[in-house]
Amino acid sequence: MPYMACTVAELPELRVLIAAPRGFCAGVDRAIQIVELALERFGAPVYVRHEIVHNRFVVDRLRGLGAIFVDELDEVPDDRPVVFSAHGVPKAVPAAAQSRGLAYVDATCPLVSKVHRQAQRLIEEGRHILFIGHAGHPEVIGTFGQVPAGSITLIESVREVAELDIPESASLAFLTQTTLSVDDTAAIVDALKSRFPAIRAPRSEDICYATSNRQAAVKAIAAECDRMLVIGAPNSSNSLRLAEVAERLGVPARLIERAADIDWDWLGDPKTVGITAGASAPEVLVREVMDALRTRFSVREEEADHSPERMTFKLPRELVA
Repeated sequence: MPYMACTVAELPELRVLIAAPRGFCAGVDRAIQIVELALERFGAPVYVRHEIVHNRFVVDRLRGLGAIFVDELDEVPDDRPVVFSAHGVPKAVPAAAQSRGLAYVDATCPLVSKVHRQAQRLIEEGRHILFIGHAGHPEVIGTFGQVPAGSITLIESVREVAELDIPESASLAFLTQTTLSVDDTAAIVDALKSRFPAIRAPRSEDICYATSNRQAAVKAIAAECDRMLVIGAPNSSNSLRLAEVAERLGVPARLIERAADIDWDWLGDPKTVGITAGASAPEVLVREVMDALRTRFSVREEEADHSPERMTFKLPRELVA
């Protein structure tokens, strides 16, 4: 039956509980600024290897400003600069750019770069790295590309820990992707420590503050929600994890890129809907979803209590000098 518009008085009441913190993290802010500053410094076009962050809205806006997104360096002309994405790249990529004389700017999140440096130090110590992450994710590819082939093994589950063909006496260390499920990763780490008691742990938590905070924010509101909408891209690891967190707490959740993706039949007639946004999703998309909800509900909007995130990262000197 076609949707019939109601008058404001007839709209059903809906409480919308907005998770906090949500949306852009410091690494995403920095990466976007790097592309914008590169366009100011060099003029359009500026090439970007892979999506600068995993969000179509952000990528399309930067494309409109003159950024050209490519898969590989051989698509970049010799006379134009290239930016490397926030997820990090193998060492071979900047080396190839240098060999061609390409001007490049590295927008790798500093927290990902920290993992890269740890990996290099561990290999220098003669350790084999067990890396907890998702196969095929750009961050995993970038980290594996920091060390010699064969010196790092990917672990995706507790089951894989038991299946490892590595002696318990081996000199091992573990690192993790920065955008994983906090709970899943803790279970894998426990399994690694149980099987390999001498395994070296990272000096500090590898899962980034923004990923941990956004998952905690979903947990904080889930008990009050009938449905959860997570704004983020389907290839965004941290956004996917937010939907998983809600589902595991018994709250039906959907990952949507924009308001147009809301499945109204699935949403139904809830009393309370939770909303959050992945670390690559701008606040304007949260507002867009709120506007869409107001076309069908009489909305009472609440933001969860939280401590503001104050993390910032320096921009590359070549763009701010």
